[in-house]
Amino acid sequence: MLLPATYQAALALMILSMICWGSWANTLKLCPGFRFQLFYWDYALGLALGAVALGLTAGSLGHAGLPFVAAIAHTSHSAMLWAAAGGGVFNVANLLLVAAIDVAGLAVAFPVGIGLALIVGAVSSYLVSPAGNPFFLFGGVALVTVAILLDAAAYRKREAAAPAATTRGILLSLIAGLLMGSFYPLVAHSLNTPPAAGPYAISLFFAIGVLLSTIPANLLLMARPLDGKPPVGFAGYTSAAFGWHLAGILGGAIWCVGAVANFVASGAHLVGPAVSYSIGQGATMISACWGVFVWREFAGAPRAARTLLTFMFIFFLLGLGAVALAPLV
Repeated sequence: MLLPATYQAALALMILSMICWGSWANTLKLCPGFRFQLFYWDYALGLALGAVALGLTAGSLGHAGLPFVAAIAHTSHSAMLWAAAGGGVFNVANLLLVAAIDVAGLAVAFPVGIGLALIVGAVSSYLVSPAGNPFFLFGGVALVTVAILLDAAAYRKREAAAPAATTRGILLSLIAGLLMGSFYPLVAHSLNTPPAAGPYAISLFFAIGVLLSTIPANLLLMARPLDGKPPVGFAGYTSAAFGWHLAGILGGAIWCVGAVANFVASGAHLVGPAVSYSIGQGATMISACWGVFVWREFAGAPRAARTLLTFMFIFFLLGLGAVALAPLV
């Protein structure tokens, strides 16, 4: 399997992870009118296909560790279960976060959900496998959290009639954040469970966990949407344009590339899961870049909103730099 031989290579993988995790949601914009629950069936399928494709290519090349198929056979049942559990926890968190955004808006769901996920994930992953200078690591996490809060404040300034921060919206954000911060330690535990199977095989079992959990979780959200909209039927899925299905599969594959890159980087010398996860969660800022520079979401926004965005990017770059330096100091 292909594994990074230097810290610079591992850092490049973590940045790739951040870009992929912050970019996959753009594929949903290619499907106007396609309810998210229907889009999600294709997304979960694309994620699983991406894990297989990466395993048969990058996971089967090079001379480090076992090739992909042999690594799957080599994986212990315990590691399989931990990885699949991580996939299930992530999946439920992802679905709840989208529902929280619909109910309470980005200005509430992002700082509460993603901010909490970043803190919980970084701390718990560090406890599972401590690596990196804790001052730089958690100092950087704090700076990125401030950047997320500034991002939320900018959206609040932009929206003259933002959704009210209802108790349900805040509760959904809290649950989503706790779950989103909890999936990575499960994956880290799976990667560290002997005999070592390697990140590509673990990614496959993670994807299987996503697929299996999608069936009950998404069916429930179709029948009882948390955003107050009408129930979703399968008729909308079968009648959707073929391009919309491709967009969903592409979205899942993009997220999977980011996940595999992150899992691979976490096992590199000096890195560890806390550093890898923290840099990957900078995806929020990548998403903000798409919104600001490509989708022009802040065109005509008040000057105060643009000022907040400027400080957001400054804090994000400072935080990212601190986390990146943590393994070296």
